[in-house]
Amino acid sequence: MAGTTMTETISAIDINPFQRNLESTPSEPMTPPRPGGNYVVDTSVIEAFPVPGTTVVHAQQYGVSLWGNTAKIIAREPSGQTKNFFLKVVTLKETGRHMCEGEFESLKAIHAVSPSFVPQPYAWGRYQQEDPETYFLLAEFRDVGEQPAEPVQLAQNLADLHQRSLSPTGKFGFHKATCHAKIAQNVDTWDESWCALYSRHLGHVMSLAKPILQWPEFDVVCQLTLEKVVPRLLLPLQSEGRTIKPCLVHGDCWDGNTAMDMRTGKAFIFDVCSFYGHNEYDTGNWRAPRHRLSNKAYIKNYKKRFPASAPEEDWDARNLLYSLTFNIGNTIYIPGSTQRLVVYEDMTTLCKMFCPEDLDQAMAKLKASTSQKDSGQVGNERDSLSERQEGQEKEVEEEEEEEEEAEEPVE
Repeated sequence: MAGTTMTETISAIDINPFQRNLESTPSEPMTPPRPGGNYVVDTSVIEAFPVPGTTVVHAQQYGVSLWGNTAKIIAREPSGQTKNFFLKVVTLKETGRHMCEGEFESLKAIHAVSPSFVPQPYAWGRYQQEDPETYFLLAEFRDVGEQPAEPVQLAQNLADLHQRSLSPTGKFGFHKATCHAKIAQNVDTWDESWCALYSRHLGHVMSLAKPILQWPEFDVVCQLTLEKVVPRLLLPLQSEGRTIKPCLVHGDCWDGNTAMDMRTGKAFIFDVCSFYGHNEYDTGNWRAPRHRLSNKAYIKNYKKRFPASAPEEDWDARNLLYSLTFNIGNTIYIPGSTQRLVVYEDMTTLCKMFCPEDLDQAMAKLKASTSQKDSGQVGNERDSLSERQEGQEKEVEEEEEEEEEAEEPVE
């Protein structure tokens, strides 16, 4: 495939055949966002400028967003100094509110720990117009250069964020529901158990996928993954004297949400959907070959600064487990997604590793149930066909009798 290369998985567990056939790692550079047409700034945004009396000099569309509009605002403060702002606008009703508020709170939390690593957030709010219901996020403007960010800098800054961040409660979770794409993540609670929090988060994402995919085999591996695989892989992190620290995570760390700042030359991140979780969660999205972050240089540099949690031998399987939320989200919300079979095969792989007998029994039960249902349907169809045939034969006999009577001579 032109412009792509096949990157080996960052873990010891092979990329499943479907993913290998469907995805290659792009080798060409990403096109950075550029200013576009003029953009009209709503009054509610102007009122949210950090310095009262700031006015808009010019506003242009900036880049593209799958879920809304983005713009660069050049503004003038009362002192005469000009300042650039980044604006994101989403018209998805209540989902839009969750997205803008969640990203604002995420940026604020990260900025408090690593101010150079994210744009400074200023405000979020609702447009004054009633219809359509529209929400916005206002933040510092950073010129996006090379994407994704350079491996050494990104790994160093991300590991530093993970290590220096402190959960306000000492627990896993967050004080607000943040959004991965349109998914309101089920992390707006506090829990001492990472296993419990991740189970809720993954289970919520699965519950959104099931009615869309309508795939019984998918439902089976989802249930086994939650009931068997998650506790097998995550409970050991906090047992037998082992502990893990709740770390502030990006939440959706992939190529398009990392960049080099054109002005400072430093790596930074954006489009965050944070919570306090296991630091390794952020590297789950690096496994997919479709991401340039699947280049082993990223995970190699990250692990130098933040080694794998004990038990270290489970790191590869945990990485595969953490990739599920991102790929399931891609499956149900990204147009043209090819991840349906990928996530199914990945969950099947994990079930074969940690609960093979349960998987065999569950699939056998499903097959038997399906066969019985199909058999019942065939039986009903056969009964119906037999009844129709009997009816038709009876009608023919009656017609023949009537014809014979009509042919008899009249005396």
